[in-house]
Amino acid sequence: MFKIFLSLIVGLALGVGFYTFIYSKGYSYLSNNPSVCTNCHIMQTEYDGWIKSSHHHVAVCNDCHMPDNFFGKYWTKALNGFWHSFYFTTGSFKEPIQITKRNFKIAENNCRRCHQDVVDAMDGSHGQDKKLSCIRCHGSVGHP
Repeated sequence: MFKIFLSLIVGLALGVGFYTFIYSKGYSYLSNNPSVCTNCHIMQTEYDGWIKSSHHHVAVCNDCHMPDNFFGKYWTKALNGFWHSFYFTTGSFKEPIQITKRNFKIAENNCRRCHQDVVDAMDGSHGQDKKLSCIRCHGSVGHP
């Protein structure tokens, strides 16, 4: 009897999980397509801002917001996907959307990686322990 109950619970959880993944277009988040970010209506402003930005022709969302390695990229996508789904489903997200400390650090590292020659010159004059944040002066470069 326990095996039947356990099988029923596992089957139900898998069924609901699979349905939710398909319904929410979860598979689309495995791509690099920037329009995927608009699956969630709260990101439309950021997407529209990116379309008009100076980075539109050289970088997509993943270039700035995901780590520059395979494992880090998909681990971050999984974490963000879970929490975005949770906050969207529960309605507990803040508007305007706010970046987490972890994701801010990822974006900052990507700014520094892509613009390393400029960053090295600027950081050199401030000392290693006093790195300036790219967003401090360039907060609307990628999107508002």
